Amino acid sequence: MTTTLVIEAATAACSVALLRDGQVVARAHEVVGRGHAERLIPMIADLPGGGRADAILVDCGPGSFTGIRVGIAAARGLALGWGARLTGYASLNLLAATAFAGGVGDDLAVLLEGGHGEVFMQGFAPPDRDTGPFASLRPEAALAALAGRRAIGSGVRFLTALDATIAADPRLPDAADAILLPPHWAMLEPKPIYGRAPDAKPLVPSA
Repeated sequence: MTTTLVIEAATAACSVALLRDGQVVARAHEVVGRGHAERLIPMIADLPGGGRADAILVDCGPGSFTGIRVGIAAARGLALGWGARLTGYASLNLLAATAFAGGVGDDLAVLLEGGHGEVFMQGFAPPDRDTGPFASLRPEAALAALAGRRAIGSGVRFLTALDATIAADPRLPDAADAILLPPHWAMLEPKPIYGRAPDAKPLVPSA
């Protein structure tokens, strides 16, 4: 039996789950905003067996720069200590997988908050295909690119503010939903997917 620890810290949500043989053994999910560094390790420690697993699956983004770094750093440290296999997945793909598993049978757009009033947006087609790379867009551009598709994710609120006919579906990724990921969506190299330049710039010494 292979046990997988899933770490989700790339958005305002912070969640962990233990998966075994196609089942969710244990889970924890909180919307913490910016508190990932304080909550993630205690959440893992509270899982059965301290969360120890044969494999670790971590959200690589896009999303919060800090949350992404916290999640991947924790995953790398635990994988090294446990000798566990480490792979990653993308936050947008996880939300698409939940939508398709929930019965969405048409193309959809997944949107997450991207900072500076922009959204990360990517299109998907059922059952498990992305229809292009994701982009960081202003809400007006995202609305134009929506093209009548259903929209899900925390970034949808930016579109509903522009068009009240768009249904609000502000879901966030949940680690336990990783059980719905098709294998090819759970084999990313565990490194950050930022999607835009970081807000903080390194200091350049003056000449």
